[in-house]
Amino acid sequence: MTLELNTGLPSTKWLQGALRDKQSLEVKLVTGDVLRGTVRWQDPQCLCIDTDGQATVVWRSAIAYLKFSGATSQTVQDNALLQAGS
Repeated sequence: MTLELNTGLPSTKWLQGALRDKQSLEVKLVTGDVLRGTVRWQDPQCLCIDTDGQATVVWRSAIAYLKFSGATSQTVQDNALLQAGS
């Protein structure tokens, strides 16, 4: 069974914008652990987060929330919303 990433979903576009712009994210896991870094890639089941040069693969089901960190987060969020509407 092959899963495909649904690029029409706003969450996928949001993450693609973060990946493209190398925007710093905070990823809180359901365990309470927090990762800070940038998205290297995403697929239907996982995200790869670059934390200080180290790749960490996280299952989507382990994520409690994602949020932008840094001063330019509003620009990336606005761009993702604009793309989601097109």
